[in-house]
Parts: sequence; C-alpha cells; structure tokens
Amino acid sequence: MASVLSHPAVALGLVPAFRPGRAAVAAGALLTVLPDADSVGFWMGIPYGAPLGHRGFTHSFAFAALMGLAAFAILRRASKTARAAAPGGLFIYLFLCAASHGILDGMTDGGLGVAYFAPFSNARDFLPWRPILVSPISVTGFFDARGLRVLASESVWIWLPCAVFAAAVKLALARRSVSASRQ
Repeated sequence: MASVLSHPAVALGLVPAFRPGRAAVAAGALLTVLPDADSVGFWMGIPYGAPLGHRGFTHSFAFAALMGLAAFAILRRASKTARAAAPGGLFIYLFLCAASHGILDGMTDGGLGVAYFAPFSNARDFLPWRPILVSPISVTGFFDARGLRVLASESVWIWLPCAVFAAAVKLALARRSVSASRQ
C-alpha cells in the first residue's frame, strides 16, 4: 500500500480542477485513507485475500462510489458552499479521492493486488506499472532506512505528479481567464 502520509496528496492535487470547499477537501482527504480501515481485519482473523480482507471490497470502485455518494450527501446537507457547488463535480471529486486509494495500491510492488471490482469479483489485480515501494503497515516502520526509501518513492510517484497536475490545471485556468478577459 501507499502510506497514509501520501494518499491525501490526491485530494490536494485535485483541488484546482474541482475547486471544492474546505469541508470537501477534508472529506476528500479522509476518503483517500478510509479504505485502509480494512486492515483491522488482520486482528479480527479475516484472511488477507477474503472479500473483506485487506485490499478487498474497501479498495473497490463500488466502495469508492458508495463512500463518495455518502460524503456528497453529508456535505450537501451540512455546507452552504457544497450546496452552491456543481453537484456532479463535487461527487466526481469525492469519488476520485476514494478510488485513488486502490489505484495507488495497485501501483505498489507488494501485497496480493486489489479487488477493484468487488463485490462482483474478488479477483486481485495490480496495474501494469508498479513503481511505488510498498509501505510498512506499522508507523514504526517509517523510522528506518526502508521507511525513508518508501517516502522517497512516494514523493516521486505520488506527491510530484499531484503537484504537477495541480500546477498545470492552475496554469490552464489562468490562461483561460486571461483569454476570456481579452474578448
């Protein structure tokens, strides 16, 4: 898995494209890490490869859609800013935040793969390109040479692309704004 420190980079990287309010960004960041709540199954005796095991249903696109919809409904009820936002854009932002977890985990070099299509299929897959070093599960695992290599890997393969995406969107929007003001 990518680390809990790096998953929220996606929520931040998508901000310029969707312009969600603060509450939505906080919800998006939470959605990026929520799928790893399934790791409690290790202590409950749920086998890793089971449908509710690690990287199972909670890492699927169906779970991302359900959690995105739930967060969308909560935000729309609780926030005037969210009610004013384009509903489709807010839901897509939240869905992408939640779905990004499984996608990033599918790009790591460890584990059993991700059940992207659970609950319809428990088949575990990786993406064809797996440059991200798998993260230690324990927090103490970051305080050694391997943990630092993982963080370096994530800075190159998660943080940097998210920052470049955000900068590119901001630049494109600025250019569009300048072009529109000239007309």
